[in-house]
Amino acid sequence: MKLQYTLITVFVFLGLAFNSCSTKKDKFINRNWHALNTKYNTLYNGNIAFEAGREELNTSYRDDYWEVLPVERLEVTEQIKLDSEDNNPNFIIAEEKATKAIQKHSMDIEDEERNPQTDEAFLLLGKARYFDQRYIPALESFNYILRKYTESNKLNEATIWREKTNMRLDNPELAIKNLKRLFKFETLKDQEYADANAVLAQSFINLKVLDTAIQKLKIAQAYTKKNPERGRYLFIIGQLYNQLGFKDSANYAFDKVIALNRKSPRVYMINSHLKKIQNTEITDSNKEELLEYLTDLEENRENRPFLDKIYREIAQYHLANGADSLAIVYYNKSLRANLGERKLSALNYQSLADYNFDQDQYKVSGAYYDSTLTNLKENTLKYRRIKKKLDNLEDVIKYEDIVQYTDSVITIYEMPEAERTSYFEEYIAELKRQEEAAAEKELKRTTAGFAAFAESKGGKENKGKFYFYNVTSLGYGKNDFKTRWGNRELEDDWRWSNKNRALPSEATAQEILANGQAAQEITEEQKYSLDFYLEQVPKDVAIIDSLSAERNFANYQLGLIYKEKFKDNMLAAEKLEKVLASNPEERLILPSKYNLFKIYEETGSPLALNAKQDIIINHPNTRYAEILLNPQAVLEGNTDSPDARYAALYKQYQQQEYLEVITKSQLYINRFTGDPIVPKFEMLKANAIGRLEGFESFKEALNYVALTYPNNLEGKKAEQIIASQLPKLQAKDFSLETGSTGAGNWKVVFPFKIQDNEKALELKERLEESIKDLNYKNIVSKDIYSLEDQFVVVHGFKSKDFALGYTELLKKNKDYRIKDENFVVLSDNYKIIQVHKNLESYKEHILTPKP
Repeated sequence: MKLQYTLITVFVFLGLAFNSCSTKKDKFINRNWHALNTKYNTLYNGNIAFEAGREELNTSYRDDYWEVLPVERLEVTEQIKLDSEDNNPNFIIAEEKATKAIQKHSMDIEDEERNPQTDEAFLLLGKARYFDQRYIPALESFNYILRKYTESNKLNEATIWREKTNMRLDNPELAIKNLKRLFKFETLKDQEYADANAVLAQSFINLKVLDTAIQKLKIAQAYTKKNPERGRYLFIIGQLYNQLGFKDSANYAFDKVIALNRKSPRVYMINSHLKKIQNTEITDSNKEELLEYLTDLEENRENRPFLDKIYREIAQYHLANGADSLAIVYYNKSLRANLGERKLSALNYQSLADYNFDQDQYKVSGAYYDSTLTNLKENTLKYRRIKKKLDNLEDVIKYEDIVQYTDSVITIYEMPEAERTSYFEEYIAELKRQEEAAAEKELKRTTAGFAAFAESKGGKENKGKFYFYNVTSLGYGKNDFKTRWGNRELEDDWRWSNKNRALPSEATAQEILANGQAAQEITEEQKYSLDFYLEQVPKDVAIIDSLSAERNFANYQLGLIYKEKFKDNMLAAEKLEKVLASNPEERLILPSKYNLFKIYEETGSPLALNAKQDIIINHPNTRYAEILLNPQAVLEGNTDSPDARYAALYKQYQQQEYLEVITKSQLYINRFTGDPIVPKFEMLKANAIGRLEGFESFKEALNYVALTYPNNLEGKKAEQIIASQLPKLQAKDFSLETGSTGAGNWKVVFPFKIQDNEKALELKERLEESIKDLNYKNIVSKDIYSLEDQFVVVHGFKSKDFALGYTELLKKNKDYRIKDENFVVLSDNYKIIQVHKNLESYKEHILTPKP
């Protein structure tokens, strides 16, 4: 009987449980069953995943304190997502749990939701999508809550999240309108009121209405119960006041952040300290106080994670006070302490670059600008400005390297033999000292490390073990090997003396090589051999003369660059004076004197008159003397001006007078050295060489232009031709001209020697007459092939048979009787003949009948 009652009870409960699982019955037990399952199972796990996702976002997100912070810590991409591919897995789980809660536990009966937890499921669904940056699906979720659950206690929260989403979808005006309506008709809790005002603040920031954004943030920080949010809002208020130019108000906001101390993240407090310092003008009265303030920040152990920014601010302080060396030290300390913040690195490198630029250290400045670019985003305004400045410095760096190298070689060459021997002996001794110091330092470091390890628990456990199992002994052995042999590859014959060790810089040793190229690796024996270095010093006077000429040209180019691009007349004058004092080539003397005269004239130096008289007296029949005596000579219309010369020479190029163009181009390049038009003459000369000598000579000439004038328009054009057009012209293989009816563009070519130019012109006239008589549409031209040969060419035959028929007609027609040697060629093959100058190869492979 007892068992019967038990079974009945069990079946009753099972029946109740089964009935309660139905989502179609509006019963007390059904409603509570599904509400409890939704809240404490599905939504509970979904909320855990959601919070884990938010925590992961907060951990990975890095604020940019150099710009106004976003009100919400969320890295927003420009791409609008519709699906959840490649997104945060925690938000995907949260979305899945919310979806499951809706699908399995929603009780939509007679168009009314009976499960009081379903609105929270839709809210979680919308928030998960929002943080996955799928704003349109998120907006659907929030709108569904507002439309469907009119009695829900989550309506205000859903409205705030909806307007947040509208703002992210670039509809800040709509978000502002809807939130103002919410304030008017609803009573909000303190945290909801804070969140709504924070959304309003971000919307006004997006609309550039900063004063209103400040007021909304003040309300948000007053009502929020979360101190991290309060610290962030106050910091943004300070940043906005700074943008508006109200530094006192900004500092008041930063003081409030500092007063929160440990209640909000320390990063806000440290940046508030630094912003306050930046807003304070350094005067004699507060100079010591500011230094003490910065020193306290630097020495506080809790500030170690922020030393990179603190060091930069100390560097800025010292630079403003004229302590340049201290500033440079702290800029470098900031770079070393930086933990991957690229914008901070860019700012430090730019500060060092600007400092060296102002000190006329252009080569060093260029290196720092290059490092700045690697830490900036491309296609930004700042990137383009720095890139333009660096482009102007590239020539400086190149020519300064040439001057440094040639000076070092010539200086060593000019040393007396005893002094030269002493120099290299001291250099070798210094190498050994550096190696010994480095080895000793490494040994001390390793010894200290292993000693500490030996006293540790793990070290004591290794005592008495076999050598290769004893970590301490093994470490000593490795260090001793490295000290004796250096870093060796695992390979046969590793003990050979030509296996290099990792040693200090060998730049000085390489500088003595006279060929201007990087030295090959020197062996261990050579590195410390006095004879080796002495043998590298050039003995041939011709080599030294070549290096001297190279140095003079580099100094001349530097003088022009400093004068024209950087307006640094003192440095420009120094370089040009070095040119004149170093027995320069004739072509550099007059331009150097003229540019020195212009510098002296511009700076008001009394040397200007002497420089002018020197040019007029010692170079009376030159263009520069004419300019000084008659300034009208520089007008563009003057037939002796560089532009006029170039225009005349270009006409000769169009008339195929290539040899004349090459000769005169070189003459003008020498005459107008330093003039901006020189690269144009070089490019014209390269084209003429290509037309006259063919592909290989053209390629070589273009390479010269590209390497000599890399930052000039002509240099870039030459580089572009090398990259895009030369590969298309490189092919030498002729197309087969099999059959007599091959379709294409065909030509009839009449070869002539250059000395038979009158005959060629006469034939050209007769061919033109024949074309006119026959009512053809062909074109006749006279093309230069080489220094000795030229072609008269009839272009535009549609087939080989047509071209051959024309030549037969010329031979037999009594009105023409033209029997000059000729051949028919496909246009593509004619192009190859002209590009590669391989007519003989064409005749051998195409025109010669095959047996």
